Amino acid sequence: MDRNRLEIMGRVWSVDAVAKNRSTSFYGTVVALTESPLVEGLLYAGSDDGLIQVTEDGGATWRRIDEVGDVPAMTYVNDLEASLHDPNTVYAAFNNHKMGDFKPYVYMSTNRGRSWRSITGDLPERGSVYSIAQDHVNPNLLFAGTEFGLFFTVDGGQKWVQLKGGMPTIAIRDVEIQRRENDVVLASFGRSFFILDDYTPLRELSDAFAQATQAHIFPIKRAHMFIQRRTLGGGEKASQGASFYTAPNPPFGATFTYYLRDALKTQRAQRQAQEGKLAKAGEDTPYPSWDALKAEDREEDPAVTLIVRDEVGNVVRRISGKTGKGIHRVTWDFRYPAYTPTRIGGSGGFGGGAGPMALPGSYTVSLEMRVNGVTTELVGPTSFVVEPLGVSSLGEVDRAALLAFQKQTGELQRAVMGASRAAGEAANRLEYIKRAIEESPEVDLALRDDARALELRLMDLREALNGDPTKPRRNEPGMPGIQSRVQQIVRGHWSTTSAPTATHRRNYDIAAEEFGEIVGDLRQLIEVDLVAFEDRLEAAGVPWTPGRGVPTWPR
Repeated sequence: MDRNRLEIMGRVWSVDAVAKNRSTSFYGTVVALTESPLVEGLLYAGSDDGLIQVTEDGGATWRRIDEVGDVPAMTYVNDLEASLHDPNTVYAAFNNHKMGDFKPYVYMSTNRGRSWRSITGDLPERGSVYSIAQDHVNPNLLFAGTEFGLFFTVDGGQKWVQLKGGMPTIAIRDVEIQRRENDVVLASFGRSFFILDDYTPLRELSDAFAQATQAHIFPIKRAHMFIQRRTLGGGEKASQGASFYTAPNPPFGATFTYYLRDALKTQRAQRQAQEGKLAKAGEDTPYPSWDALKAEDREEDPAVTLIVRDEVGNVVRRISGKTGKGIHRVTWDFRYPAYTPTRIGGSGGFGGGAGPMALPGSYTVSLEMRVNGVTTELVGPTSFVVEPLGVSSLGEVDRAALLAFQKQTGELQRAVMGASRAAGEAANRLEYIKRAIEESPEVDLALRDDARALELRLMDLREALNGDPTKPRRNEPGMPGIQSRVQQIVRGHWSTTSAPTATHRRNYDIAAEEFGEIVGDLRQLIEVDLVAFEDRLEAAGVPWTPGRGVPTWPR
């Protein structure tokens, strides 16, 4: 095409036109090229003036294709992809936005370009297509990068679905598939790269699958176990500054992909959905009964739980999942639950807030739902394998011994941290008790002296648990408490696959011995003496304080 004969704004312009040819392409440039992976010498070339050229002899001779379906003349050939499965099939994506035409144009030929059919399907009417890629396993699974994101089809192009997963709605200029890991890699226009890890579940999707299957766990990729590196300085960039480019790694652990045909809804959500339908139809929406509203108020939210079990069926971990309709993913970090005291909200730190790492081997995961207090298994045990990444220095016997020691330490951690939390709550109860006594003029102040005596006993026990606070407060070294010794093992040992050191084992022995010496005294103080003292306060009419039971009535 001679660009000096090209109509612009409805006419051909002479040489003196403003900015003549300054932004006009030299037409005839090859902008898309693909080589068949199945047939040597079979290549397809697309140019910016809408032509496709085919050679079947390595470029010695070429066959020209002037028209492809209803694609307007001069439409830019944005991408060509020779099929990975059929030697005669090729895919083409055209882009006509330079002419103010933003329609998607995606075509395929099954006879090396001699005839074409549209596989644009139901792609959005506005959204130029820039790139196309074919799955190397399922020939009908295609990906299309468009002006407004990534779309995929599992039926060869009849129906397209947008892939989101948190990705912004941006132009996707190139799509590539990393075959070993089955990842889709996307190059966007000015917003960096995006990677969808392990898209293999898409190969199983179909309308029949979506309608017939209530819930499903897709095949689970072999999971590689290792100890994550801790960046010096903390965080992803550490101390490198904002200009140092980093990108997050895939989620660490074994990733489970599951499907729910229907969202799990509360009674309130079901009622509101039904009322929405009635309102849309112009009908009345009756006011619910008080019993129905009370049932809604008391109902627990629906829950989905994935249960990981070892090869003999022991439960290793329960992981919460999303309850919405569609495909979801959760990742197990290879660890047992934490032994630390339970808390709601927030998250525990690495090591201190996580359990020991499980052993490599065979596991299963199943899917359960809980709706209105009733638990139902949706998907039975699905097998997967966990294996060490690279060469491990420990054999199976050593790993088993390692886990046994970590569980032993975890049990001690559970008891010590629970005792420390109980002691802290007892200290809080005594603070309230002293204030309540002081603010009760009719109560004998001798009770406050008894409360103070309990408080001093508790301080001694808390010092044994948590260490001497006096010297460290003045920047002097103090003796470690029982909890410090246990946490030193957890932080230093649960983040490695090495065998426990002699220091780890010695710390365990010391902590276990010292805890055994004080746990009886602590239990006596909190469960017997403090309770009895609170009974005296109740008899004396002291106002209620936290930790006491229901006040006596009438006195």
